[in-house]
Amino acid sequence: MEQYLFNIIAGSLAGILSRILLMRLDYRQYPGYPHGFISHLSLGAIASALGAVAVPALLNKDYAAFTFLALAAQQFREIRNIERETLKNLESMRLEKRGNDYIEGIARTFEARNYLVMATAFFTSAAALAGPWYAVATGAALVFISARFMTGKKIGDICEVIPAKISFQDTLLFVGDIGIMTVGLRESREKIISEALGVLIKPLNDNARATLHDMGQRMAISHTAAVIIGSKNEVDMPEFTPLVRKNTDTGAVGLYILPVERDMDALIAAVKRTPLLESARLKPLKAQAGRMAAD
Repeated sequence: MEQYLFNIIAGSLAGILSRILLMRLDYRQYPGYPHGFISHLSLGAIASALGAVAVPALLNKDYAAFTFLALAAQQFREIRNIERETLKNLESMRLEKRGNDYIEGIARTFEARNYLVMATAFFTSAAALAGPWYAVATGAALVFISARFMTGKKIGDICEVIPAKISFQDTLLFVGDIGIMTVGLRESREKIISEALGVLIKPLNDNARATLHDMGQRMAISHTAAVIIGSKNEVDMPEFTPLVRKNTDTGAVGLYILPVERDMDALIAAVKRTPLLESARLKPLKAQAGRMAAD
C-alpha cells in the first residue's frame, strides 16, 4: 500500500477540505458550539480516510477492506438518528420552535454530507493515479460541487417577500389582509402597533403555493426570522410569539414578529434565506392534473 500513499493523502485532504467548507453552512441550522464542530469535523476526517483508502483496496483486490465502507454507511445513519434526538431534546426549551420537519431536514443533511465527503475523497484518490495535477483538479472540482449541491434552495427562490402593514380590526391582528390572531390586552396592541413588523410572502407559482401550505415550512420561516433579528417573545406571552398565517384565497402567507432589531430590510433578507425543507417541497405542476388546475 506504500505506493498508494499519495493517493490516500490527496483523497483525505480533499475530503477534509470539503467537510470544513460544508461546516460553514451548519451554523444557520445548528448550534455552533465547539464540541459539535469537533465531532462533525472528526467524522468528516474518518469518512475522508475511508473513501481515500477504498481505491488502493480495490486495486489490491482487498475486498474485505472495501466492505468497511458499508460499516461506515451504517454509522452515518446512526449519526442522523443522534442529531435528530439531540435537536428534538433542545426543541422543548425553545420559544420559537424549529418544527419536526426542519429537524428531520437537518439530520438528513448531516448524514448526506458525510457521504459527499467520502465520495470526494474516493474520486480524488482515483484521479491521483493519473498524476498530482489530476488529483488537484478533481479534488477542487468535487469540493466546489459539494458546496454548491448542499446549499439548496431558499424561500427567496420561489417567493416574493414584501413589507406589510400591521393593523388591528377591533382586537384581531392583521398583517396586510391576513388575520393573524386576537390580542385582548390594549397595552399589548399598542406595543405591537408601534414595534412589530410584518411581511407578505407571495408564491411565484403553484409549486411555491403548495410549499407554503406546509406548516413545517411556515414554522421554519418564523424560527429563522426570530433567530436572525431577535424576538421579544417570552414565556406566557402568546401575543408576542412570531406567527405565519395563510390567506386561504391566494395562498400567500403573512409573517408577524415583534423583533429586537426593528429592521425591515433585515427581516426580508432573513425570510428569503430560510431554507426550503425537503418534506415541504411539493410540485403539483409536475402532474397533468396540477397543470390543468393551474390553467
